[in-house]
Amino acid sequence: QVQLVESGGGLVQTGGSLRLSCAVSGNRFSINVMGWYRQGPGKQRDLVALIASDGSRNYADSTKGRFTISRDNAKNTVYLQLNSLQPEDTAVYYCNAKNWVGVSFWGQGTQVTVSS
Repeated sequence: QVQLVESGGGLVQTGGSLRLSCAVSGNRFSINVMGWYRQGPGKQRDLVALIASDGSRNYADSTKGRFTISRDNAKNTVYLQLNSLQPEDTAVYYCNAKNWVGVSFWGQGTQVTVSS
């Protein structure tokens, strides 16, 4: 089992920045890929960014160049830096971990609200 706890969400004005954190505990050595997803009001949950165990990164087109995913293995934490935030970025942001056999684990989510 893997436990994920997100933090760092909040209310920010258009153009502002936030850094989300995802603390990882449990069987973290089983994790192959970590990711951030988001779900806006009335929308489905969509991929924001992924970081694999080899350090490779992938981003959704809508966030490329504005968001950065990173990890600190010593702190067992994955981060998502959000820059140039827009109202359409308003969503609940979820941390995800997928193990080597494809089982996904989710955090509870953290709300990001961008005011216009």
